[in-house]
Amino acid sequence: MDTSNGVLLPFYDPDSSIVYLCGKGDSSIRYFEITGEAPYVHYLSTYSSKEPQRGMGFMPKRGLDVSKCEIARFFKLHERKCEPIVMTVPRKSDLFQDDLYPDTPGPEPALEAAEWLAGKDAEPVLVSLRDGYVPVKNRELKVTRKNILDNKPPVGPRRSHSTCDANFSRSSLEDLLEEIRSLRQTVQAQEKRISDLENKLCKFTNGTA
Repeated sequence: MDTSNGVLLPFYDPDSSIVYLCGKGDSSIRYFEITGEAPYVHYLSTYSSKEPQRGMGFMPKRGLDVSKCEIARFFKLHERKCEPIVMTVPRKSDLFQDDLYPDTPGPEPALEAAEWLAGKDAEPVLVSLRDGYVPVKNRELKVTRKNILDNKPPVGPRRSHSTCDANFSRSSLEDLLEEIRSLRQTVQAQEKRISDLENKLCKFTNGTA
């Protein structure tokens, strides 16, 4: 379907059964019609330009201008700008074209998140483009907050400071103080030994040893 060696950017319009193929670094858009009979894919045409695209975006159907028979709108990303590319079907009549604009999926979700997680399925909620797309009013957002205090852990008996002090005997305190004095003497002895070694090293370095 496409011979570009860049990253393929396909866009499919289920209302018209047309697939648009864009390539990153390419400068053309090829589009094909998909049918249910062999050979299933039919080449329609190619849009070409001089500058290659760095990326491509596709406008949802409800954002198109139905009064101009617009069937697709792309947003071509250049190095320093974004260029809209509009594709239209030439029609002489100014009336609404039912064959070009069947009811299309709207922004309203068919299921809530909890329903989808529960395994339910539903068809998309369709909207009509006869008078142009008119956004519906924002739905009320329902938020359920759980009180974390409802699941607080059970409160056990509290230990008082007086109980801890009673268990800490005087003999234990004397043993702790004795250990601190012993550690202090050890540190002082190590400091004296380190000082003696530094003096010897200094004399050896100066050649006076």
